Amino acid sequence: MITARNIQKYYGSLQVLKGVDLHIKKGEIVSIVGASGAGKTTLLQILGTLDHQSNPGESDLEVSGVEVTRLNDKALAQFRNEHIGFIFQFHQLLPEFTALENVCIPAFIKRTPPGEAEKRGAELLTFLGLGDRLHHKPSELSGGEQQRVAVARALINNPSVILADEPSGNLDSESAEVLHKLFFSLREEFGQTFVIVTHNEELADMADRKLTMIDGLIVNQ
Repeated sequence: MITARNIQKYYGSLQVLKGVDLHIKKGEIVSIVGASGAGKTTLLQILGTLDHQSNPGESDLEVSGVEVTRLNDKALAQFRNEHIGFIFQFHQLLPEFTALENVCIPAFIKRTPPGEAEKRGAELLTFLGLGDRLHHKPSELSGGEQQRVAVARALINNPSVILADEPSGNLDSESAEVLHKLFFSLREEFGQTFVIVTHNEELADMADRKLTMIDGLIVNQ
């Protein structure tokens, strides 16, 4: 599902990633842990094609069977929209839109017919226990409910892989536990691959594999 070789990243003279190699199988839930500044979020952004490695000619990055470094910007944006779902620590919902409208935005970008997108969005929100909150705006939802809306948005285009960056970092312990269990339910229901950057040891230990980053490198596989 994801194969990365010799991924390096520089910001000026600072080398954040020092040649990361990574292989993640389809349907795996993999957690990535490490101290702040180890390079976890930078790696996740590169895996999700939101950022680029600094050595494209000397590295490889294949996601869902596609060598993404060979795609132009337009093709890369389309690939990201269709194949990768993102869940962030801060849900990034648009406050002027309802839960359902927020969920449907990636599908509208994909040019899915509105009726089809809204049907899929409603099904996802109902699956996530928000069937009675479709038309509520983010300000009318709890933190845990907002994060579940963000999860539904990540799933709307049925992506191959879900990338989550500290997904429970802004939640209370009860909501975090619900979210953690939800990832495994989603894997069973939809078959997605999950890569989760987290400081939450409980979530990290639940994963099929826990990878540790130290100083820009993964030190275990």
